[in-house]
Amino acid sequence: MRRALLALWLGLVGLLPGTARADLVYVLNSADASISVLESTTREEVRRIPVLREVHHLILSPDRSELMVGDSGGNEMIYIDPATAEVKRRERFSNPYHMELTPDGKLLVVTSLRRDQVDIYDSASRALLTRLRVPDKPSHLAYTPDSRMVFVTLQGARSLMAIDLAERKPIWTAEVGSQPAGVTWHRGRLLVGIMGSDHVAVVNPADGKVERTIFVGRGAHTIVPSPDGRVLYVTSRVDSRITVLDGETLNPTASWPLPGGPDCIAFDPQGRLWVTLRWIARVAVVDPATGQAETIPVGRSPHGIFVQPRATPLPPLTVSEVVPPPAEAAVVPTAADAGTAPAHQPAIWRRMLTR
Repeated sequence: MRRALLALWLGLVGLLPGTARADLVYVLNSADASISVLESTTREEVRRIPVLREVHHLILSPDRSELMVGDSGGNEMIYIDPATAEVKRRERFSNPYHMELTPDGKLLVVTSLRRDQVDIYDSASRALLTRLRVPDKPSHLAYTPDSRMVFVTLQGARSLMAIDLAERKPIWTAEVGSQPAGVTWHRGRLLVGIMGSDHVAVVNPADGKVERTIFVGRGAHTIVPSPDGRVLYVTSRVDSRITVLDGETLNPTASWPLPGGPDCIAFDPQGRLWVTLRWIARVAVVDPATGQAETIPVGRSPHGIFVQPRATPLPPLTVSEVVPPPAEAAVVPTAADAGTAPAHQPAIWRRMLTR
C-alpha cells in the first residue's frame, strides 16, 4: 500500500507546475527536409523525422489528436501523433505553405506561396471546396473570431486580402507595406508584420486601411499573443530581435536582442518562448520575465515550431533509430535592407527572406 501511494504521489508531482517535465518540441527544418523533436528538460534531440522536401508550418488537427505538417516542396500533408512523434499517415496536398483552421473548426484555409493560390477545404474530410488564384505570394493568414472572414498577406503584392468564407471570394485588397508577412487578429484590428520594412501595421478589417505603424525593427515578421493575452511578441528577422507590445495600447515595452533571425514562436507549459532562429540552425528558449535566452542546435533553416505537453520522456531509441547530431551552421550576415540578402550570400538565403 505504501509503495502504491508513493507511486501515485510521484506521478502527481510530475504534473505539478515547476517540476521537471519532458515536453516534446517539434521544429520544422525547412532546408534539411526533416523535423527535429526535442525533449524540453534535457534540451536534446530525441527524434529526427524525415520529410520529402521542405516543411514550413504546422497546426493541430480539429480533434487535436494529430499534428498536421505542411511539406510545401513535397506537396503533401504529414500527420503526426504529437504525444509519441509517430507519423500516422501522409496525404497529397497542393503546396501547403501556411494553414490555419477557422475558429469554429469547420474550414481549413491553406496558402500556397509558390503557386499563388488560396485553398479552402472542409476541415473534417479535407475536400477542396474552392481554389482562389491570387496575386503574388500569399503568405500568412488570420480569421475574424466569428469565422466569417479570412485575411491573407500577399508578400509580392505589398497587400492584404480579405476573403468572405461564406461566399468564398475576395471582397477587398489593400496595400499595407513592403512584403507583408505575419498577420494577427487583435481586439478588432489586424496586426501585420511588414517584413520588407521595420514595423507592424495596424489595419482596419473593414477596408484594409492602415491606421497606425509600430516600429519594431527591420524584417518585422510574426506577431504572437502571449498565452494570457496581456502582451504580444513580434519577431524581426533582419535586426534579430523580439519586441514586446502591451496588449492594451500596442506600445512597445521591451526589446530583446536574439541573434540568428528569430521567426516562429511557441509556448511551453511554463510560459517560456521557444523561438526558431532561421539563419543559424538553432532554436532559442526565452524567459519572458527577463528576455534571457539559451539556444539548442537543430536542422538548417528551422521555421514552424510546436510544443506538446508531456510528463514523461519518450522511450529510448533503438540502435537503428539513433539520431545523428545536427550539423552546426554559420551565422548568415544580415541584409543591407529588410527585403534582400547580401549579393554574396547563397541563393537559398535570399529566397528565405521572402518566406
